[in-house]
Amino acid sequence: MNALDILRVGAVGLRARRARVVLSALGIAIGIATMVAVVGLSTSSRADLMERLDRLGTNLLTAEAGKDALGQEVKLPKTATAMVERIGAVQHATATADLDVRIRRSAVVPEEQTAGVTAQAARTDLLEALGARTARGVWLDGAGEGLPVTVLGAIAAERLGITAPGETIMMNDRQFVIVGILEPVELVPTLDRVALVGFPTAERYFGFDGHPTTVFERSSDASVEAVRAVLARTVNPGNEGTVRVSRPSDALAAKAAADKGLTTLMLGLGTVALLVGGVGIANTMVISVLERRAEIGLRRSLGATRGHIRLQFLTEALLLSAMGGAAGTVLGALATAGFATAQGWTTVIPLWAPVGGLGATLLIGLLAGLYPADRAARLHPTEALSAAG
Repeated sequence: MNALDILRVGAVGLRARRARVVLSALGIAIGIATMVAVVGLSTSSRADLMERLDRLGTNLLTAEAGKDALGQEVKLPKTATAMVERIGAVQHATATADLDVRIRRSAVVPEEQTAGVTAQAARTDLLEALGARTARGVWLDGAGEGLPVTVLGAIAAERLGITAPGETIMMNDRQFVIVGILEPVELVPTLDRVALVGFPTAERYFGFDGHPTTVFERSSDASVEAVRAVLARTVNPGNEGTVRVSRPSDALAAKAAADKGLTTLMLGLGTVALLVGGVGIANTMVISVLERRAEIGLRRSLGATRGHIRLQFLTEALLLSAMGGAAGTVLGALATAGFATAQGWTTVIPLWAPVGGLGATLLIGLLAGLYPADRAARLHPTEALSAAG
């Protein structure tokens, strides 16, 4: 028989038991769809994350005040920002400072109900250094940084029930006007939960002593590691061991690595589903052999060899698995595209995912069909016809 004859004969058996074929192919389809969707969504998510990293930059470093050997909080020098700016490769340096302030929505709210919002003092160039933006209203400027005005982080505004600038909140016992609400700050998510005021405002109303808590600096990508090596002793000379230096973008990179580990786990689950589908194909083919002994005996008596019978049933198993694999690939691609679009990601499906999935499907179909095909080929014509009768 030529290739066309083999396909035609193999397809006849599938057309005769359509409901069983669909259910068997469904197991394969679910496994392949899971694998393609997991790979596609993971790749799309990482591509979006890498795009965000490129946009936000990986050249931001932070230096935070830590604790000394006795566990006491250490203050950074007031001149820390100015000293960091003297490092040759530094392009921008700014700072924030934690404030001991109680924040309430209004004066009628009990003092202990702070809604989980804290306060920080910030320099007017903070947003420029972090690449952050206001969602509504304006940022602190030279004219307002000494006035009782504040800018809220995105989560802080939500917790306080603030929807637009112009509303007021209580900071300690003084009313502050909200002039802006920030968009989420991806590199420094702690800023999403704070109310920010200018350094002069903090000194005037809250007794702030001028010591920063965190210094932020940006340098060229090529010089990040060199700056990182000297940042602690520049910020706090002679006491650099109390300064914690970090790169905020490392957290996003770690998230990508965690996503990769989760993808491996999900691929394992998809593989299990695929193997279960293979068992379903094997079961379908074994039953098919038992039901079609008369056909096998008749074909053998008309001159079909054992090789022809074996090839017929292997072809059926391969066609069955190919149908499930093709359907699963389409379903997985559609699921990836739909979810990625909903998340605002660019849909990315590596070519190896559908190609590898289809290849694995055919391999499983081949293995699942070997035993039934061999069993069919071993049936003697007389035995098959007498059993059928």
